Amino acid sequence: MIRIQLEHLDKHFGATHVLCDFSLDINPGEFLVLLGPSGCGKTTCLRTVAGLEQPDAGCVLLDDRDVTQLEPRDRDMAMVFQSYALYPHLDVFENIAFPLRVRKLAVSYVERRVKEAAERLGLAALLRRRPRELSGGQRQRVALARAIVRQPNAFLFDEPLSNLDAKLRVEMRAELKRLQHDLGVTSLYVTHDQAEAMTLGRRLAVMKDGVLEQIGPPEEVYSRPANLFVAGFLGNPSMNFFPGRVDAAARAFASEGIAVDLSPEPMARLTDGASVTLGVRPENVELDRQPRDGWIPGRVYVSEAMGNENLVVVRVGEHSLTCRAAPEMQLDFESPVWVRFRPDRLHFFDTSTTKALWP
Repeated sequence: MIRIQLEHLDKHFGATHVLCDFSLDINPGEFLVLLGPSGCGKTTCLRTVAGLEQPDAGCVLLDDRDVTQLEPRDRDMAMVFQSYALYPHLDVFENIAFPLRVRKLAVSYVERRVKEAAERLGLAALLRRRPRELSGGQRQRVALARAIVRQPNAFLFDEPLSNLDAKLRVEMRAELKRLQHDLGVTSLYVTHDQAEAMTLGRRLAVMKDGVLEQIGPPEEVYSRPANLFVAGFLGNPSMNFFPGRVDAAARAFASEGIAVDLSPEPMARLTDGASVTLGVRPENVELDRQPRDGWIPGRVYVSEAMGNENLVVVRVGEHSLTCRAAPEMQLDFESPVWVRFRPDRLHFFDTSTTKALWP
């Protein structure tokens, strides 16, 4: 198990600043997920760790040893790609064995290691098939087996589940998490998929435009986002936002068509008249068909049945508000409803800086 440190990395592609003073510390044996939208620099970061890209500034350390100028083959890292990158003319056995063949290891050792990896990933019965004879999930398992057969210092995953269908992605997520737990190898996983990030990572690092926005355990990043971007990017559906002002006399937050009574704790922290953005996640919005004192009136814009729940979009004043409702709550278009925000689950952000005002 190794420790991976990225210190003040900078990288440009022409006029595009891809990594901006980027630093990251991955503990030995940790599964860290790098999450962000397309084009934010996460794959460039991964390729820099692998040695496939050279930074313009900064360094990559493995167990405190500077490897920034070291060739990829000398870093002993296994990379698993989105495209599987299997050799079409080789069968499953030879695809898995390839990194060991390159090292010219003993035939008996290669056979033993390949069979162990294939057994672990449920490929024992497929060793003589070619990649074209495999499903997407089986191909991804072959790519994983080829990575683990080397017993590398670290795993680097570049959106490896993106080409799989929804059901297979869920299955492979579970397999990946168990595999990394069993092997205990330091792992850096790149994705734009929130579900993968939340379920796989011991820690989650959120990127935007080459900058690290927040890092921490997934549940902490979700429940205590550092800024508007993190709050909006994590969560499906995403957090609802309402720009407005604090009204100390009314002890409320006021936005166009919305007034939200505030408890003493946020009132003690917010400045009267301050321009803030209120955020509330869909699961923290209560919904009722009947009018209730202090609740906000609205009308159903659309309701989507998801099986285990309904996602309801409500028009409140000039705003659209997404909330989760029980599956038995069937609502028609334009139905009158009343909503309430859970007072202990409100988020406040400075509208000008976008930063969270506390935890």
